[in-house]
Amino acid sequence: MAPPADSHSLHRVLLISHDILGAKMAGPGIRYYHLSRVLSQHCQLRLAAPHLDESTRTALQSQLPAASVIGYTRRDWSSLQEAAQWAEVIIATPDTVSDLPQLAELPAAVVIDGYDPLLVEWLAMIPTATPADWTSHWPQRMTELFRQYLVGDFFVCASERQRYWWLGQLEVAGRINPLTYKQDPSLRRLVDVVAYGLPETEPQASRPMVKGVWPGIAADDQVVLWGGGLWSWLDPLTAVQAIAQLHPSHPRLKLIFPGTIHPNPAMQTMPVKNSQIYQYAEAHGLLNTAVFFGEWVAYADWPSVLLESDIALSLHHETAETQLAYRSRMLEYIWAGLPIVATEGDATSELVKSYRLGQIVAYQDAAGVAQAILNLLHQPAEEYQGNLAAARQALSWERVAQPLIQFCRNPQRAPDRQTAVTGGVPYYAPVAAQAELVAAYEQGKFIRLMRWLHQWRRRFGQK
Repeated sequence: MAPPADSHSLHRVLLISHDILGAKMAGPGIRYYHLSRVLSQHCQLRLAAPHLDESTRTALQSQLPAASVIGYTRRDWSSLQEAAQWAEVIIATPDTVSDLPQLAELPAAVVIDGYDPLLVEWLAMIPTATPADWTSHWPQRMTELFRQYLVGDFFVCASERQRYWWLGQLEVAGRINPLTYKQDPSLRRLVDVVAYGLPETEPQASRPMVKGVWPGIAADDQVVLWGGGLWSWLDPLTAVQAIAQLHPSHPRLKLIFPGTIHPNPAMQTMPVKNSQIYQYAEAHGLLNTAVFFGEWVAYADWPSVLLESDIALSLHHETAETQLAYRSRMLEYIWAGLPIVATEGDATSELVKSYRLGQIVAYQDAAGVAQAILNLLHQPAEEYQGNLAAARQALSWERVAQPLIQFCRNPQRAPDRQTAVTGGVPYYAPVAAQAELVAAYEQGKFIRLMRWLHQWRRRFGQK
């Protein structure tokens, strides 16, 4: 939809990406790239991205002509101050609010994009950290989360599962109260779903990328794609074990991991050569014969990789992260029309099931994954093409972004946050006493915290 002729009548929106944008992008960067593309048709949009050199900014600007692309430095308020003060709506991730606490003091309505639940990802990383690290950092992280819950006027997430999670967090923070309920009894005016979407146009191959290009992969081989990273909550080992079972009888079957080095230097690296999957592949004679590792594919070349693949995998462990995750790469599999083998349990495996786009397997079931791959290799493509068309239509960026589009076209401050910002004292206890609660966390005075909770219960007659 094109904007009205008088674009100055549109509201001013600042979208802050915490991840890099450019030639190589991970899921968050891709999300903000496409949200910028869609939102810029409905508002005056500035897209801010970190680590943005002038050549990258110019390239992005040419791809997003209806937006204004700017760079900023994380945790440096001066690098974003002018754009933030210009905006009527600011869209940011929860941690960006912690990096730039000045955002909470502006008159702009703040949208918190909580599509990536941070808490469960931090928990999934516990095995890689020492107890001393968590003892020192965990109270600080919890304080930051609590502050983030207080700052938002509108929260968006990626699924209904995530929405229930957010409602629980906001209840604890005091954001579900008579004011927000009166505004909208469904509470969708406080928390709504903006999932990860699909481009409206079909993917187009730019050049050969894998078949006949990667050493060890022939033009007529069958490629099984692991499209995401190798994070601790995912289960790439089961994928490699499944290929180990299939390789003796299916030597043309090749499993590729094209994204093992995150394009954002600030992100934790994935030490592939020291990983269990690399060692397993090497020990079983699969490395560079049946299992292949790349670094990171440029976003412009990613459609070529998708279209050269025959089957795609999305496997994970049974964790709290699984229950809340929304796998962005899974959406790109659907975009490219790839049949999918997915582990049960997350929201995107429900998409595969509901649209009949592949096969669902149990947790850590290498034999089940191997059989699912064989089943899909022999399944006629026309059997699921109609299902893919329905999924593509339902999951387009323009459609999934509608709650955010509508907010940007008619932004409003949350009624309880407006009261706090204008100096009034909210009449419900959690936010009224938020300063003491945050101080208790920051100073580690948990006895003080418990005393505060006891006083709150006595005040409101709770036993």
